[in-house]
Amino acid sequence: MKRWGGLLQVAVLVGFLLLYAPLLAVALYSFNAAEKGSVWVGFSLRWYAQLMADPETSRRAWEIREATLNTLQLGAVSTVISTILGTMLALGMQRFPWPSSLGKLLQVTIDVPVITPDIVIAAALVVGFNLLRFVSPLFDPGMSAMIIGHVTFQIAFVALVVRSRLVLMGPTLSEAARDLYASSWYHFHRVTLPLLWPAIVGGAMLAFTLSLDDFVISFFTCGPSSSTLPIYVYHSQLRGLRTDLFAVSTLLVMGTVVLVLTLERLTRWKRD
Repeated sequence: MKRWGGLLQVAVLVGFLLLYAPLLAVALYSFNAAEKGSVWVGFSLRWYAQLMADPETSRRAWEIREATLNTLQLGAVSTVISTILGTMLALGMQRFPWPSSLGKLLQVTIDVPVITPDIVIAAALVVGFNLLRFVSPLFDPGMSAMIIGHVTFQIAFVALVVRSRLVLMGPTLSEAARDLYASSWYHFHRVTLPLLWPAIVGGAMLAFTLSLDDFVISFFTCGPSSSTLPIYVYHSQLRGLRTDLFAVSTLLVMGTVVLVLTLERLTRWKRD
C-alpha cells in the first residue's frame, strides 16, 4: 500500500509539472531583458512597462492592447450568450418529457460539437457564413461572426455541465415545490436556480477559457480589425517570438486565475 501511495504521489507531481511548467517558463521569460525570449540575458521589467506605454508612441503596444481587448470582449460576450442558451437547452432537455429515442438523439447532438475537431467546425462556419452574409452583415468576417462562431461550440459545453447537475438534483425537490403550490417562476427562482448556480458558473468559466485560447475558429472568422491575442501571437512568432508577448500572456493568465478564484468564492457563498 505504501508503495502504491508513493507512486501516486510521483504521478501527481509529474502531472502538476506538465500542467504548470510551461506557464511558469512563460512567466519567467517575461522578465527577460532580451527582445526575443529564446536566450536569457538579464532581469528587466521593460516589457511590462512597454505594455503600458502610450499607444500613440508605440504601435506594437497599441496592437497588443487591441488584440487583448478583442480577446476579452469576444470571450465575455460569447460566454454570456452561450451560458444563457446552454442553461436553457439543458433545462429543456432534462425537464421536458421527451420520448426515449428522441432524448437520446438530442444527447448525441450535444455531444457531437464537443468531440468534433475545431478545424471541421471552422470550415463549416465559413461555408455557412458565406451563404448567410447576403442575409445579414452579422455574418461578415469580424467580431460578430467570431462571437457567433464561439457561441456555436460553447453552448454544448455549458449544456453538458448544467445537465449533469440537473441529473444529480433529480426531480424530488421540484415535485415537492409543486406540491406546495409554487408557481413556475417561484419554483425556478427559489429552488432550481440556487441549486444550479455552481454548475452555471462552472459552465461559464469553461466557456470563457475555451474562448480565450481558441485559435482555429477565430482565425477562420476574424476580420482585419478583430484579431485576437492567439492570432496575434501566431503571426508574431513567424517573425520571432518577442518577450512582450510573454508579458501580456502572463498578465492574461493571472487575470484568469483571479477571475476563477473570485467566481469560486461567489459560488461557495451561494451554497452557504
